[in-house]
Amino acid sequence: MTSTTKTAKTVLISGASIAGPALAHWLHRYGFAPTVVERASELRTGGYKVDIRGTAIEVCRRMGVLDEIRANSTDMRGGSYVDDAGRTIGELPADIFGGRVEEDDEIMRGELARILYDRTREDVEYVFGDSIAALAEDTDGVTVTFESGTVRRFDLVVGADGLHSNTRRLAFGPEERFKRHLGAYISIFTAPNHLGLDRWETYHALPGKLVCVYSSSGETDAKNLFIFSSDRELPHDHRDVAAHKRLLTDTFTGDGWEVPRLLGHAAEADDFYLDSMSLVEMDSWSRGRVVLLGDAAHCSSPASGQGTGLALIGAYVLAGELARAGGDHTVAFARYEQHMRPGVEQNQKMAEGFVKEMTVGSKWKIALRMFMVRTLPKTPWKNLIAKKIRDGIQAAANAVPLVDYTAPAAAGTTARPTVTA
Repeated sequence: MTSTTKTAKTVLISGASIAGPALAHWLHRYGFAPTVVERASELRTGGYKVDIRGTAIEVCRRMGVLDEIRANSTDMRGGSYVDDAGRTIGELPADIFGGRVEEDDEIMRGELARILYDRTREDVEYVFGDSIAALAEDTDGVTVTFESGTVRRFDLVVGADGLHSNTRRLAFGPEERFKRHLGAYISIFTAPNHLGLDRWETYHALPGKLVCVYSSSGETDAKNLFIFSSDRELPHDHRDVAAHKRLLTDTFTGDGWEVPRLLGHAAEADDFYLDSMSLVEMDSWSRGRVVLLGDAAHCSSPASGQGTGLALIGAYVLAGELARAGGDHTVAFARYEQHMRPGVEQNQKMAEGFVKEMTVGSKWKIALRMFMVRTLPKTPWKNLIAKKIRDGIQAAANAVPLVDYTAPAAAGTTARPTVTA
């Protein structure tokens, strides 16, 4: 074991969404020097609501951000299903809709990104408007060439850059080797809250499709969510927003309820997002001095509801194992993956089932589900059904156990602390 592996200090993190800033927080606390590079010119504050549950709650508590997450909670009250005419078919409270218990919470992705960025911006170097163009690893570190032309040296490189990870492509190969399409697409964008929703989500189900409009606490606008099934993965450039808007319009044209108006909003939206519901499955999350984190390593798709939680937990574990190993990445990367992988696989399996539930394929199956939604609040066994739903979600949310990484040195010190687990 060489001294260079024991003294890894500088870490380049690609991606400034959730996983990247969370990892930077922990690395700085343990005495490493993280740099975060982000392709976007500024912090991305869009996106949908994300769940904080199970093990991720304790991670956020240890980060010191749980109170701020609570203060920015979506505070959703519940949801309803409507028919083509907009008539309410059935309503359910938020806890049943979200499968939440006790301390579980929900926050807009952009708000969480802001919280993590604000928590780290004074201690961590952020480089916006740039991206990794090439990686050249040797025995002492990694030479990184950026798209801007800048060349820098780092001890380690972490890809926390999502489903379409540039880092993964450079270090491991083409995306197609690792991405598995689950048979559906998801789109989301912001639009005026013309339904006047107040911490409420409204769903409209169609064969192979689902439309949802919701507005959370403190929001004057609404988020519009479209999901549609597609057995084959459609060829598209994930950065071609104009093509994505045409695809959504072509898919939903002719559908009822508020769909025509929502498609009009989609055409004007400046935060429009559309992508496949896919898993990332890899035999190994690291290669040499490069390691992947969050969706880049093991995307479980939005269907799992656990992508954010796994990103937060993974950041905690990866940083803790690097500190525990004294910077020896050959030891730390293996321990990180060994600890995370069983829980990740459990969440990915759950996501496969949930995708099918989101895109019910026939009218009679939709009618059956609407009957259940309408009658559930009135049935004597409603609590048992709700518990069964929650138990499955909670098992996945707690699938990765926490390890205590105890650093005796004060947070933010430059000396490398000795960490035990």
